[in-house]
Amino acid sequence: MSELKIPILDLKSEINEHLDEYMKAIEEVLRSAQFIMGPNVKAFEEEVARYLGVKHAIGVNSGTDALVIALRAAGIGENDEVITTPFTFFATAESITALGATPVFVDIDERTFNINPDLIKQAITKRTKAILPVHLYGQAADMDPIMELADAYGLKVIEDTAQAFGGDYKGRKLGTIGYVGCFSFFPSKTLGGFGDGGLIATNDDEVAETAKMLRVHGSKKKYYNETVGYNSRLDEIQAAILRVKMSRIDEANEARRKAAHRYNDLLKDIPGIITPFEDARSKHVYHQYTIRVLDGKRDELQQNLADRGIGTMVYYPVPVHRLPIYKEGTPVLTVSEKLSGEVLSLPIWPNIGEDVQERVVEEISSLMK
Repeated sequence: MSELKIPILDLKSEINEHLDEYMKAIEEVLRSAQFIMGPNVKAFEEEVARYLGVKHAIGVNSGTDALVIALRAAGIGENDEVITTPFTFFATAESITALGATPVFVDIDERTFNINPDLIKQAITKRTKAILPVHLYGQAADMDPIMELADAYGLKVIEDTAQAFGGDYKGRKLGTIGYVGCFSFFPSKTLGGFGDGGLIATNDDEVAETAKMLRVHGSKKKYYNETVGYNSRLDEIQAAILRVKMSRIDEANEARRKAAHRYNDLLKDIPGIITPFEDARSKHVYHQYTIRVLDGKRDELQQNLADRGIGTMVYYPVPVHRLPIYKEGTPVLTVSEKLSGEVLSLPIWPNIGEDVQERVVEEISSLMK
C-alpha cells in the first residue's frame, strides 16, 4: 500500500499559514505563567457567548465532558431516559450512561443522517427526561419538531454540537436552540484547538452556575466543595489558540461550504454515489463531507482509494446501538444500520485545493465505473 498523499484532513497548511499568530498567543500565556483558568479562558468564553448569542459559555476540557456536565446540570441522573441518535460518536450515548441514565435510540433521517423527529414521540415514556439530538457532520438536526415535542412533554433538549460550531438552523446558531448546547474543540472540528477542549452554552443561569461548579471539583469557592464534580477546565493555552481561530471561524466555515459544493458538482454524475443533502433551512458547515456509496461497494472503494494515496474515513462503521455495551435488547434501526455500510467521508478542510478535490473525484469516478 502506498503512503497516503492526500489525507482526510490537513491541519498543517492552516497552522503554517497562521503560525506567527499561534506562537504569539502561546508565548503570551507562557510569559504570564497563568495556565489554569486564566484571562484567555474568560475572554474566550465571553467571545463565544457573544458569537452564539447566549448568556453563558462555560469552557471545559472536552466535548465529552461538556455532554456529561450539561446533562447533569440539567438534572439527568439515575434511571432517567434520554432519547438520542445511534448514528453518532460513542461519547453521545456514553455521557448518558455515565450518569446512570439510559440512552433510548431513535432511527435517523436517511437524507440528513440526523435523528428523525417523526419517530421520537413513540419513544417517550414516563422515564424520559431529555432529548439529545446531534448535528452530525455539521448539518442541523430538524429542531422545530424536536422543540415542539420537548415543550409538549416537559422534556429538556441538550444539543450535541460537537461537529457543528458556527452552523445554524433557520438563522439561529446551533447549540443555542435547546436548553443547553455542547461543543467540542478536538483538533479536527470546525473550531479546533491543538488538543482537547469543550464548551457548554446556555441561557439558563442555574445550569451555568452548576456547570461552573462541576468543572472544578464541585466547588463555587476553592476548597469549599459542595458536591462531587470533575476536573474539567479548559486549558489556558487552548483558549488562547481558540481565540485566534475564532476571529476567522465564519470565513473558515464558508471555505468548507465552498469546497463541499465543489465536490457536489464534481461527483454529481458518478453512478452509485449520493452526495450530501443540505437542508435549505440551515447552514451546513461540513465538519465532514460524507457521501453514500451504494451497492455494497463502500469498503472496496475505500481500500482502493487508500491504495491510490487518498485518505478517507467511515463515520461510523457500527451504529452505537449495535456496540457491545448496548446491543442487548435494542431494536433494529433500519436506516442507521443501512447507512453505516454506505457512508464515506472524503478529504475536506477550509483551504483544500481544487486540484486535490479533482484528483479525489477522478479516482472515485474511475473506480465506480
